[in-house]
Amino acid sequence: MINKFNLTLKQNIFLAKKLIVENIYNSAKLEGCNITFPDTQTILDGISVANVKISDIECVLNLRDGWRFLLDHIQDPFELEFICKVNSYIARNEGLEWGVLRNGSVGISGTDYIPPIPNRDHVVQEIEKINNMTNTTEKAIRYFLWGMRSRLFWDGNKRTSTLCANKILIQDGKGILSVKEQDLSEFNQRLTNFYNTNDYSVIDGFIYNRCLRGIDFEESQM
Repeated sequence: MINKFNLTLKQNIFLAKKLIVENIYNSAKLEGCNITFPDTQTILDGISVANVKISDIECVLNLRDGWRFLLDHIQDPFELEFICKVNSYIARNEGLEWGVLRNGSVGISGTDYIPPIPNRDHVVQEIEKINNMTNTTEKAIRYFLWGMRSRLFWDGNKRTSTLCANKILIQDGKGILSVKEQDLSEFNQRLTNFYNTNDYSVIDGFIYNRCLRGIDFEESQM
């Protein structure tokens, strides 16, 4: 896998801020929120909206705060403490606890796979393995998928994994990862297959081809 985009940190942060509403909307839809793009924009503008569940509004605002933390701490080391901090924003007031590793059993709807209760030492080792991967884009996609399948937290695992994948990409200028609404059906089918098989090849190419955004620059005219 080659890196699809090569940006400066400044360019990548500019791109992230430019796409912030779209990225928040896509993450909310990925988590199953029943919300429209105009509603998302209105909520982020600080204006109340009718006929939107409080939980969906809170999801949008939590994503906003998670992105703020991410961009303010883009140069921080990517380690478990950082990931827990992202979840503390993303899943605030949603799960049994937020910002700490799950300590009880959960299932994943629509799959036979039951993720084990996270062991801190094992989680740290897995994060180190991912950090040791040499290709940034592959590293980001690997964490994105591993984080969702591992279910490290009681809630907000998809959103937390999305933001963490973007931290990896942005810090090294490799673009943005976001699953668009029109790609959700195929993404979820492939994700379910991945949950059941732990076979990254059933979905990582799809993410590379359909879920990465960047900036294409015209070559300078000589």
